[in-house]
Amino acid sequence: MTNASLIARHQDSLVLNYGKLPATFVRGQGSRLTDADGKSYIDFFAGFGGTILGHCHPALVSAITQQANTLWAVGNQFYTEPQVRLAEQLRATAFDGRAFFCHSGAEANEAAIKLARLAASTAGREGRFKIISFLKGFHGRTLGALSATPTPDYQKGFAPLIPGFTYVPYNDLPALEAAIDPQTCAVIVEPIQGEGGINVPDSHYLAGVRALCDQHHLTLIFDEVWTGCGRTGVYFGHQLAQDELGKGVIPDIMTLGKALGGGVPVACMFAKPELAALLKPGTHGCTLGGNPICAAVAAAVFDTLEKENLPAQAAQKGKRITDALASFKNVGKIKQIRGSGLFLGIQLHAPDAGPVVQAALAAGLILNATSKNVLRLAPALTITPRDLEEAMPLLDQALSAV
Repeated sequence: MTNASLIARHQDSLVLNYGKLPATFVRGQGSRLTDADGKSYIDFFAGFGGTILGHCHPALVSAITQQANTLWAVGNQFYTEPQVRLAEQLRATAFDGRAFFCHSGAEANEAAIKLARLAASTAGREGRFKIISFLKGFHGRTLGALSATPTPDYQKGFAPLIPGFTYVPYNDLPALEAAIDPQTCAVIVEPIQGEGGINVPDSHYLAGVRALCDQHHLTLIFDEVWTGCGRTGVYFGHQLAQDELGKGVIPDIMTLGKALGGGVPVACMFAKPELAALLKPGTHGCTLGGNPICAAVAAAVFDTLEKENLPAQAAQKGKRITDALASFKNVGKIKQIRGSGLFLGIQLHAPDAGPVVQAALAAGLILNATSKNVLRLAPALTITPRDLEEAMPLLDQALSAV
């Protein structure tokens, strides 16, 4: 078994809808991966942020093994303890809400979109169905989530999309206010834009969005698929936001995915109780959503985040990375560094970051490029000081590719 042989078999048997890099991984431990040819890599992207505790974390291995030997799936017409435990952890770390579990961030956003429209119609505001989202935002590739994602390249060929979505610039409160009309029912926004290039809003922006939603009776949805589960230095990205009086900002609905399951497919729409109560039997569902195996692993993720104080570690390790970037010999090729914790974007002066990703892979470092010329770093929160130390010169070296 080699990289070349497995890639050839893949090309013959799978839909080729992903742009793949030329490596076939067969083992992982912590932030280290090994390919089929025996080459080792430092993982600085954690599977699009999904393996937030690294590969094969002992707590997750134990949780999945124990649960697999106890109970798999019984359907959501019955109660199961892992699902309840995970929902309680979300209430303890986020806000007083109720959880709906599914498999992916896109599914969580679909549920949020449905609930926002249901809330408007139930409150006697029939005809209010429009949802405002933001340029450079990303909410998923299912049809409703795609309709909320204003990127022409992603939407091309799939028209007609779901009607009722309005797009405005990110971090621009006057533009948001101007877009609100009598048919608007909700706003969906990322606390930090991920796919759009790790765009961080002004300090009081999310508080301003909250105030506008309150003023116009709109449901506020925070898409935390990327920023949830400790990655930004706090449990959830919206917890970084405050108003001018220092008061926190709480959404009506929060969506989670990626890191929630530590690498297994689990996502969540988490809504305030009065909204969650509108989803009565028959209004929405997901056959295997929150199944005992996935829920047990996700609960172990939150146990580990707390036990190892990983959100604080993400903040500390993120600072180590940004401090190191300032000393690079290729620092002149960097236009701007953005982000929070271990969710960082390095915007280059060059128009294309792809060559850097390729050069880093050849050197044994896994990176990602987004928004054309932004390198996206999202290592596991458990990445060791040694792996961080070894990764930085590889990143500096890879910048020589542009």
